[in-house]
Parts: sequence; structure tokens; C-alpha cells
Amino acid sequence: MRIRKRIEEVFGWIKAAAGLRKTRHKGTDRIDWVFALNAAAYNLIRLPKLMRAA
Repeated sequence: MRIRKRIEEVFGWIKAAAGLRKTRHKGTDRIDWVFALNAAAYNLIRLPKLMRAA
């Protein structure tokens, strides 16, 4: 359950903060790059916390 929470947290952030609850584009190609961009942004936000932990 801890691992699931960690994974669901990412999708929750992407839907809420990154605005992917309602997409502006149609088609899997366009949605794929928007999702990848948002996932990279989430990783950049997490990076300082991960660096402190290491």
C-alpha cells in the first residue's frame, strides 16, 4: 500500500497541479508528450528532497 500511495501521488499531482484532469489535446501522440513533460516536471520538483535524503 505504501508503494501504491507513492505512485498514486504522482498521478494526483499531474491531474491537480499540472492540469491534466481535462486535456486540451486529442490523440495519444499529443497526450503522451504532455504527460511525459508533466512527469518530468514532477521529478524536478522532487529532486531537491531526494538530494537531501541521499
